[in-house]
Amino acid sequence: MDLQQLGWTTELEERFSIEYEGDYIVGRVALEHKRMYRVFTAYGELLAEVTGKLRHEAATRNDFPAVGDWVVLAPRLQEGKATIVAILPRKSKFSRKMAGVTTEEQIVAANIDTVFLVNALTLDLNVRRIERYLLLAWESGANPVIILSKADLCPNVEEKVQAVEAVALGVPIHVISAEQNQGIEHLKTYVEPGQSVALLGSSGVGKSTLVNVLFGEEKQAVKQVREDDDKGRHTTTHRELVVIKNGGVVIDTPGMRELQLWEADSGISQSFQDIEQFIVQCRFSDCRHEHEPGCAVIAAIESGELEQQRYFSYLKLQRELAYLARKEDKRAELAAKKKWKKMTGDRTRLNRP
Repeated sequence: MDLQQLGWTTELEERFSIEYEGDYIVGRVALEHKRMYRVFTAYGELLAEVTGKLRHEAATRNDFPAVGDWVVLAPRLQEGKATIVAILPRKSKFSRKMAGVTTEEQIVAANIDTVFLVNALTLDLNVRRIERYLLLAWESGANPVIILSKADLCPNVEEKVQAVEAVALGVPIHVISAEQNQGIEHLKTYVEPGQSVALLGSSGVGKSTLVNVLFGEEKQAVKQVREDDDKGRHTTTHRELVVIKNGGVVIDTPGMRELQLWEADSGISQSFQDIEQFIVQCRFSDCRHEHEPGCAVIAAIESGELEQQRYFSYLKLQRELAYLARKEDKRAELAAKKKWKKMTGDRTRLNRP
């Protein structure tokens, strides 16, 4: 495989050649399944697992390879297998909090240049959910692009595009219909050789169909959505990196029933710059934006310059991030105690006669 097409750069090459000597090679993680990894390399696909040392030193799931990662491998080419000895530094990563009560990061895709936030122009379209996706997309280090799919099934496209534009400040928006091949050519400019795109969105919005159109043939299985609630049936069940013919790579992901926030301090400023520009105009620096005189936020809502529901969404996301930060601090404290206890125990065993 051509590593440059997969996104390999001179910066990565320099890092690899300086730090790793011997018979090591590099590859990009295309698929993960129960801690086994399918990795694309210059020698073809290899089935890999991490070393015991890497597994032992991993403090969180973040320390394990994710789809899109560039990894250093000790290959066994005749067996078609390899051992992952290290993960090269990530230039970007789209993360969310793992579903459930556990406060832990889940990396959805790593080393991506562009995030396609795919939303169907049908019953699925929800601007509050788009705000949430944009928040994490900006935080990822990649560039967000909003894809509004199934235009052929929507009678009021312009109205819905305007609603999305109101919350997606400065973000490119593309209206497409994969069935009618509408708007697809504009998307191909993002998937050039060396470029990586991650597709994110709810189930049934047409991510797998879009992969097939970009690939040029049916690469991912596609199912019909239910007509009663417009929901999909989770065609894609795992994250997978797909190499596009004559182009870059696309990471297809399963539909997300929920998108719980992870760290997004810079992302919230980027996503809600319209609100924060009013905040800095308030008379008092500690304004709570409730009843204070000279509050620019309240004035903007009353004048119609700022939509009240968007401001409520901003407050809700701020509260969610603050709560997550408190839980993460507690989790980090417990993890540090556990690590110290383990290190102390190891020392005790080594010092025994």
